[in-house]
Amino acid sequence: MPELPRRFGDPNNHTTFNAFGVQFDVSSRYEFVRQLGQGSYGVVASVRDKVLGGKVAIKKIPNAFEDTEDVKRLLREIRLMRFFDHENIIGLRGLLKAPGSKPFEDLYIVCGLMDTDLYQIISSNQSLTDDHYQYFIYQTLRGLKFMHSANVMHRDLKPSNLLVNENCDVMICDFGLARVAYPSVVSDEMTQYVVTRWYRPPELLLSCKEYSKAVDMWAVGCILAELIGRRPLFPGKDYYHQLCLITDVIGTPKDADYEIVGNEKSRNFLRKLPRKDKIPFSKIYPRANPHAIDILEKMLAFNPRHRMTVEEALAHPYLKSLHDPRDEPTASGEFDWEFENIDSLPELQDLVLKEVLTFHSDPRTTAPIET
Repeated sequence: MPELPRRFGDPNNHTTFNAFGVQFDVSSRYEFVRQLGQGSYGVVASVRDKVLGGKVAIKKIPNAFEDTEDVKRLLREIRLMRFFDHENIIGLRGLLKAPGSKPFEDLYIVCGLMDTDLYQIISSNQSLTDDHYQYFIYQTLRGLKFMHSANVMHRDLKPSNLLVNENCDVMICDFGLARVAYPSVVSDEMTQYVVTRWYRPPELLLSCKEYSKAVDMWAVGCILAELIGRRPLFPGKDYYHQLCLITDVIGTPKDADYEIVGNEKSRNFLRKLPRKDKIPFSKIYPRANPHAIDILEKMLAFNPRHRMTVEEALAHPYLKSLHDPRDEPTASGEFDWEFENIDSLPELQDLVLKEVLTFHSDPRTTAPIET
């Protein structure tokens, strides 16, 4: 087990504060500002970094090392955040162990601070224009292009996972469900819960064993529709209701589209659904930009093989005023997923602690933090 340097666990140089009733115990370089949010995987607070200046977000993950799958999810998120160096993807600013704590207890992840997320914006009374929709979607696709070029699927894109600041800059976050984007490398585990139901494409609802980066493009289409309509397009209550809502809009699939459904039970289920004609998105959103309607039609295709790619979406006329291939970088290589094959809890725990050590030896972590 790697040993942490004393300067990263010195009980004489730390501070404590509470956010949502959860105690944070971190280096005294961080000064509490306010609580931000909480979820199943941790509590987030805004703090001021007194060493580098500016504000950052700290997420506390309590009892982070107890379960094999939880540790693997944590390692996945840490490594992806370190790997993705992109303006539209949240970056890692720090990895902290509580001063004086036991090796395998709580972990703190420090990242850039954003003002809000797209869910909060859509739910607000704030006026939005088509220029806003274009800018939000363009930046999401720009970050997604970088991810897909590294053969990574996000698999859980939704408005709350798109962080936004006062300049309307967007950063994609939460990579706990991300996976390799090779359709041939699909395990039973991958076909389980992925993508919040409302943003889940037909191939996942129908338990297809093979799926690809097209799952993310469906989610982006759902997000664009939600921006335009200011409410979710497919707010399904359960699996069956979700499929019904989708086919109510895009129509029941054609015979040729059944090729994506390898499961005979799922095919029979589809055949039993009432036949429905497609409703043009121009009828659902009569005031929308015609180009927005066209890109929606191409993102929300039932068959993932007919769904537009992220590169095609960026080059679509709807984003013409923003699209610049010279300023839409791709990753320098593919992300290494070897750790996913490890099922030993002690080995995974050690890998997370090594990430803490590696982070603090990385000179990039000393760069100034913008306010």
